[in-house]
Amino acid sequence: MLSIVGTGYNVSGQVTPETRSLIEQADRLFYLVTDPATAAWLRGLNPSAVSLHDCYREGESGMDASHAMAERIVAPLADGAEVCAAFSGHPAIALHTTHEALHRARALGTAARMLPAVSFEDCLVADLGVDPGQIGRSLYEATDFVTRPRPVDTGAALVLIQVGAIGERVYRRGSDPSPEGLRLLQEVLERHYPAEHELVLYAAAQLPIAEPEIVRVPLSDLAGAPVRVNSTLFVPPLARPPKDPALLERLGLPAEPTEPSPSRGAARP
Repeated sequence: MLSIVGTGYNVSGQVTPETRSLIEQADRLFYLVTDPATAAWLRGLNPSAVSLHDCYREGESGMDASHAMAERIVAPLADGAEVCAAFSGHPAIALHTTHEALHRARALGTAARMLPAVSFEDCLVADLGVDPGQIGRSLYEATDFVTRPRPVDTGAALVLIQVGAIGERVYRRGSDPSPEGLRLLQEVLERHYPAEHELVLYAAAQLPIAEPEIVRVPLSDLAGAPVRVNSTLFVPPLARPPKDPALLERLGLPAEPTEPSPSRGAARP
């Protein structure tokens, strides 16, 4: 059996009881996490724990690393081992390795599953105090967003992940962003939003004693903003679209109130 799990963030604080049990009971535990404290915690739970980070090699393709990780995760299944692979955040989001490992395991006729976990977006909406159920949201990987022109719903929030790695094809150490990628992202966003529109650069807190990174910048300053490779960009909606009166009537809902036109002396919010 292969189990793919997520550790969330804040070391062990966001790990579900089911995930912890699978980590502890696995014959082989593999992990790829973003901080040394979580790595140490995993090794303490299961002495078989092995990091997958050495699959990355400077100047080589990130996809090659992903294939190498999936191969390493699946290999012990041939001997009947119970295998668990743990990843920071949610294992289904922006991780080619996890999906490939599941596919390979099932192709071998082995049972395989992925468990839900706390994701970067769960942390983002809590830390920013926004409700995607009220404002709506679209989510894209940043390179895909830049290279595949698509309609943008400016009446809903836009979430872009890995904005510091736009166009990056090979692994490199450090957290410096791709400057050309950021310039291109700014150009694409400026087709849909005004230059003064405020954006939020976000990174979830990695440790219980740390604070999340929240940096607010106007769109016009995005290319020079303090971005990390794994930064998330939150673009608030410009304005919510008006409700359709005919559909409100069919549903038996009250009509949307009309906003008074501002005039001299009128109270403003």
